[in-house]
Amino acid sequence: MMGAIVLLHRWLGIAFCLLFAMWFASGIVMHFVPFPSLTEAERFAGLAPVERGEAIISVAGAVAASGIMDATRVRLIQRRDGQVYVVLGSSRVRAVHASDGADASVEFPDVALAIARDHARSRGLDATRAGIAARADYDQWSVPNGFDRHRPLFRVALGDAAGTEIYVSSRTGEIVLDTTRSERGWNLVGSVLHWIYPTILRSNWSMWDQVVSTLSLAALIAAVLGAVLGVIRIRIRGGLISSPYRGWHALHHIIGLVSTVFVLTWIFSGWLSMDHGRLFSRGQLTPTEAGVTNAVPDWRAAPSFDQRPISASVREVEWFAFNGSVFRRDRTGLGRQTLTKAGALARNRQMAFLDEQDVLSLTTRLAAGCGAASVLADNDDYSAQSSVPGTPVYRVRCGDLWFDIDGADGSVLQRLDASRRAYRWFYSALHTLDFPVLMAHPRLRDVLIVGLCALGLVFSVTGIVIGWRRLRATFVT
Repeated sequence: MMGAIVLLHRWLGIAFCLLFAMWFASGIVMHFVPFPSLTEAERFAGLAPVERGEAIISVAGAVAASGIMDATRVRLIQRRDGQVYVVLGSSRVRAVHASDGADASVEFPDVALAIARDHARSRGLDATRAGIAARADYDQWSVPNGFDRHRPLFRVALGDAAGTEIYVSSRTGEIVLDTTRSERGWNLVGSVLHWIYPTILRSNWSMWDQVVSTLSLAALIAAVLGAVLGVIRIRIRGGLISSPYRGWHALHHIIGLVSTVFVLTWIFSGWLSMDHGRLFSRGQLTPTEAGVTNAVPDWRAAPSFDQRPISASVREVEWFAFNGSVFRRDRTGLGRQTLTKAGALARNRQMAFLDEQDVLSLTTRLAAGCGAASVLADNDDYSAQSSVPGTPVYRVRCGDLWFDIDGADGSVLQRLDASRRAYRWFYSALHTLDFPVLMAHPRLRDVLIVGLCALGLVFSVTGIVIGWRRLRATFVT
């Protein structure tokens, strides 16, 4: 039995020592440089003020023109070619002109280039040397599935000092992603390596999922076997722990013992990042719950422009369904908005955010035994954040089932059952060390993450040396 464990650990270690080293090194990079994305602050900063008096068709007319029968949200934005309604359904998104309901998708590179330049100027970026837009169905930075509804994308290089590249949705003409030269460079040795994220593999989500989850599980088995052997081979001499090995083997043994807890929990939690509902719940609404929260509203009840004109400072107007009613959301700043509930215009009922009663009315339709809605604290163990700064996030506990809802737009941010709450600790806490006490001391957390990953990297290097020597002895001599 012991001989089988030794052989299995030896050859699994040889097969995965480089992968271990790559994960630890890239993990340090990822902690400081996340995968490129367009933040809500960047997206909103790139929006032009919505011009008043231009829209002709109603919200209901825009939904009908889009052909999206399950539309649950509609946004109005300003583009160079006029006001555009962006209609969102469960799996589709489409833009139509507010003047006549005609298709407002982007077909030509010169249109995408003009949109990208306008966005860049609104954000204060240098767009004087912006190049011709290139079609990018999939590339290294736009490969995540979240962009599928916007494909094909147009990529525009601004030619600025930061090497900024902007991606334009062909479906809506919106900016959906931006990257800089620094982000791209660091992520090649960070997220791309860590997630085993080459475009050719990641563009096939199912294949990528199987490859990475299988490799992670095999690496976990190798680590567990090594930990077992490491403990068994401990020697006590003069009251001190020592190793029976010499040279690189001894170094590998001792460093492995010191880092065993971290290595095992980190590799285990990394494997859990690929769980996708296999062992733990995914935190998603059930079909029945989704049917309640995403119920298609009567868009004819949406407040029209004639009933309430648009302020000159508004950069985006959104209509969304929540608990059987339609709300209009006028955004004048990243953290400033006004909500108006359909049917309440005559009484001029306006608010900044949804209130507790609105949220509770919805959640009582989702589950039984719901208590009062409460506002999440910033240091909550299972915190969820709105994309709008200063917005309350409400939590309603319905027995063992919790719902976290964004007060800005009614989105269900989290569905937390016991399984999902356990996953938060087994994956997120163990892999990113986002324990509340460490989140309250970010510099200490930085030091711990870098120090532990560096220790894991040194441990992996000793394994690489031992593995290389074994291979040379086996196949060269």
